[in-house]
Amino acid sequence: MSSSAEDSQFRDRPLRSFGRTGGRPLSPRQKTLMAETLDAWRILEGEDPIDLAGIFPGMTAFWLEIGFGGAEHMIAQAGRSPDTGIVGCEPFLEGVAKALAGIEDTGAGNIRLWPDDARPLIARLPDQSLDRTFILFPDPWPKRRQHKRRLVQPAFLDALYPKLKPGGHLRFATDVKSYADEALLTFLTDGRFEWLAQAADDWRVSPADHVTTRYESKQLGDCRPVWFDFRIR
Repeated sequence: MSSSAEDSQFRDRPLRSFGRTGGRPLSPRQKTLMAETLDAWRILEGEDPIDLAGIFPGMTAFWLEIGFGGAEHMIAQAGRSPDTGIVGCEPFLEGVAKALAGIEDTGAGNIRLWPDDARPLIARLPDQSLDRTFILFPDPWPKRRQHKRRLVQPAFLDALYPKLKPGGHLRFATDVKSYADEALLTFLTDGRFEWLAQAADDWRVSPADHVTTRYESKQLGDCRPVWFDFRIR
């Protein structure tokens, strides 16, 4: 491949919206789960459209969680909504292993995992198929030169919006002030997402159905967590 072709290849490749995918070594149990059970719960790579009704037979709704971290929120929501099929995206290997442990511990059979960047998955989802989407505490890329790597960008919303059902809901949460400001402006400027807040407590106080995670409890950001709930127009 010529130098110019290589440059074009890397220039056209989407920027990663997440950091490292490794982390602490997996425990023996996590290694076993990854080796023996991941294939049973993952959505396989490919280019064909994903048949959510086929993956989740009998389910009445479909949710997507992008970046489920330690999986506490996803596992708890699956238990609360057993008639809902939940697809969880997480490129961080330790998070995937924790999700597998949570599935095994709780018997949550209404979860499927995508252990990679969410964007190829979203491209394969049927249009108007998602009832709810969660983007909770995504990688903040706090340095100004890194902001272009943040997940919530106009191009990402253009890819995600067709997959959302009109009248469905999307929740975004962060504990980084610059990301909160930037993301809210991006959603509102888009015009297809109706912000549901009526008072300050609607975004300063965690929603009644929110599940606090260990990451959130560490308060690693530069502001208190904020939650933006949107209705899909």
